Amino acid sequence: MMKEIIFKVHEEGRLDLFLREHLPSKLPYEQKVELSNSKLRRLVVAGKVFVNGRQVRGPGYTLLKGSSITVAVDIDKLFFEKQNDDIKFELTSDSVIYEDDYLLVVNKPCHFPVESTIVESRDNLHQAVIRYLHSKNPEMKNPPYAGIMHRLDRDTSGVILFSKQRSVNGVLHDMFDSSMLENGGERQVSKIYRAVCCIDQEHESSGRASMFLKRNVNEKTAGLATGVPSDFYVENHLGRVSAKSAGCRWGSVNPSDGGKYALTEFHVAGRDGGLLYVDAHPVTGRTHQIRVHISQKGFPILGDVLYGGREAGRIHLHACCLKIKHPADGKPMCFTAPLPELEM
Repeated sequence: MMKEIIFKVHEEGRLDLFLREHLPSKLPYEQKVELSNSKLRRLVVAGKVFVNGRQVRGPGYTLLKGSSITVAVDIDKLFFEKQNDDIKFELTSDSVIYEDDYLLVVNKPCHFPVESTIVESRDNLHQAVIRYLHSKNPEMKNPPYAGIMHRLDRDTSGVILFSKQRSVNGVLHDMFDSSMLENGGERQVSKIYRAVCCIDQEHESSGRASMFLKRNVNEKTAGLATGVPSDFYVENHLGRVSAKSAGCRWGSVNPSDGGKYALTEFHVAGRDGGLLYVDAHPVTGRTHQIRVHISQKGFPILGDVLYGGREAGRIHLHACCLKIKHPADGKPMCFTAPLPELEM
């Protein structure tokens, strides 16, 4: 149901703050549905707000006294919130791989975002970490600090590191920084992921009840069976190739168009039926890097339908291992996360 609402501005101020204060009273069901800041921003950015007859897409636009505002609202869409299938997750010691005064290393579950999204009420791992740290020291007046040093996709599980003190953030940031590679430097972080890839969209695994990233598959014949060498790499430049209004999809983009250097080294660990088990070592850390690179080789990850993989219970990509030097004393550290089950 489309509704056109008109306001008169009586004093100067920001557009988003004006809508926050005045729009709910003009809508039906305003007492039942919260009109969040994110919804208001989306309304403005979508071009549904006009000031003195001119379309305005900036939430921070300054309104002048006497201006006329017209808001074109699709009531059903405004009140609709797309439901996600995130799991409910509380961080406990069972999911903590390592913790000291500076670091917290967690085994992230699948189907759970790392950080906050545009949906303000959506839970995430960062908030779960803060709740966990606060539960250990409940007398703290302010929320404990947790710094995000790197990220995993929502549907990728495994090792992820948070800092507990801002004093080590600079050192950690330099360790995870990919830009230095383009200038001949070396990245000081080593990551290993295990991916289950589709080499036959119809042929399933023969060992569906076993560990999904199992290591007892036939490693010697894997490369021969698929025409893929046991060790290979993909090197190119990656950038977003989807429209901003569509789901985020990444692919090869020329550097002159904003593509960033990306390098992933791969080792074929084995084959089981129509599935190929691959260890991925991302030398750089770009969005969707492993998923894009392995799909470009012709065998996308099981469950990764965005990049051509077969439907499954999840995207079968798991961060197995993270190696760094401790930011406080330089001691080599190796963190590993146990392998989850195959979800066909």
